[in-house]
Amino acid sequence: MPWSTLASAVVGAVIATVSAALLDRSRWRRDRHAHLLDVRRVLYSDYLACLSQARNDFRILARNLDLNTTERDHSARASFAPCYGLRYQMSITASPGVAAVSEDVFRRLREVRDLAGAGTLAGDERYSGGRAQYEDALTRLRAAMRHDLGADSMSDQQDVRRCSPS
Repeated sequence: MPWSTLASAVVGAVIATVSAALLDRSRWRRDRHAHLLDVRRVLYSDYLACLSQARNDFRILARNLDLNTTERDHSARASFAPCYGLRYQMSITASPGVAAVSEDVFRRLREVRDLAGAGTLAGDERYSGGRAQYEDALTRLRAAMRHDLGADSMSDQQDVRRCSPS
């Protein structure tokens, strides 16, 4: 058997093995990234839903004239309690930019909780100001989440496809 044939077979086998390894590594990275995005998408949705539920509970408290201060404070704290677990999940799973903005949102909503729990009513300027600060922070959080998940670029691509002639 000529050496050139054997060398060609060995070189071909090495090239095939290296190519397969590189393709597997690339596929693994792509799958890992897709899984991370899926995990973040679920976490972000759960976090926003939890914040929304707490915010709605505080709105009800701020409009309820029948509760005493102790009941109001207890209700406000109970409504906000589920947000703590998701806050910690956000701190370790979200991208750094989203985690920072989510912490600001959490603190702003906690301030609203404290106002509602202390008996501040919806018409009070302190309550409406705190609520507005929370809403502004929430808007920034949603934008950061969309950017992190690539939702903005997907929307842009879909808009381009919709607008392009078929």
